[in-house]
Amino acid sequence: MSAFQPNWLPIALGGVPHADAIAAWKAILSAFQEIPFWPQLPRRSYLENMYAQFSEHFPGVRFDKGRIHVDRQRDLNPDLERLYLAYLEDDLSYGHTGRDHAAGLARLRDRDVALPEGLVALKGHLAGPISLGLTIVDRNQRPVLYDEVLADAVGKHLRLKAAWQERELARFAPRTIILLEEPYMASFGSAFVSLPREQVIGLLEEVFAGLKGIKGVHCCGNTDWPILMSTSADIVSLDAYDYAESLARYPEDVSRFLQRGGIIAWGIVPAGPSAEGETVTSLADRLEAAIERLVAEGVERDDLLKAGLVSPSCGLGALTPPLAEHILTLTVGVSREMQQRLAPVAVAPAEETENND
Repeated sequence: MSAFQPNWLPIALGGVPHADAIAAWKAILSAFQEIPFWPQLPRRSYLENMYAQFSEHFPGVRFDKGRIHVDRQRDLNPDLERLYLAYLEDDLSYGHTGRDHAAGLARLRDRDVALPEGLVALKGHLAGPISLGLTIVDRNQRPVLYDEVLADAVGKHLRLKAAWQERELARFAPRTIILLEEPYMASFGSAFVSLPREQVIGLLEEVFAGLKGIKGVHCCGNTDWPILMSTSADIVSLDAYDYAESLARYPEDVSRFLQRGGIIAWGIVPAGPSAEGETVTSLADRLEAAIERLVAEGVERDDLLKAGLVSPSCGLGALTPPLAEHILTLTVGVSREMQQRLAPVAVAPAEETENND
């Protein structure tokens, strides 16, 4: 982490709307040179839906007509034993994500993709434990996160998934970034997500504990940001286009997060049709306004300016390929604009200034 300088580089979540893995990689690499990401392809297969993608091998899991469920009518003990044995032995092969579930990642592992020279990092992603645990249900539609045994299994399952993915990506880049995607955290505190704070933090930390590289968490709505910033996450990623003001409600927590070396990935480029009405300048202005809002609440400007990444506000898998590619291009444009606006002003040496006088 100490060697990574965010420098307002562009970053993105995994989902893109292409149906072919190589076409997706081509679109990504034409824009993202410093921190490319492997493409999640939900239009290629339902198994690449974010939740199905990372449910592979979960104890008792079944994929049925777009629904992910656990078959409690069968004996889950053999599956649970396999999971816990792999966890105890740190057997990362359990976390393997197969070609049917992640064609874009498979193409990278097959070395069918030529990554840029001098890349800063290679980014991966997976469903976070809260969102996955609320998506997988039993036959009575009860999320497995409300089952004590299966909730614990979710954390351990994703820990192995994350660690395996990180190991694979590390073969191709000097450093890795793994983001947990937690859209359900936007409903934290509601009747729909009635979980104690300690359980949320514990599950996230379980997954983070399997990672050696840069790690983070993304939520594409308003949430209780102090919870996410109180974890060991290096990056907190948010939809800054629609929800930047929600971060400004917690200036003390933001300050602590930044002072311990945390990074904010500002999702300032809208991941939808609104992007067609925006420009690099309008979005950079919007981002600067969001930063100033935090400064007005007491967060140190220098801390914010040293710890920023630029990203789309959410995944792009539900869009058309032309719109998704436009959003990726806008993201890179805003990144470059922010780098120019925030570049340090050159100051002449003191003796030279005196001579000029």
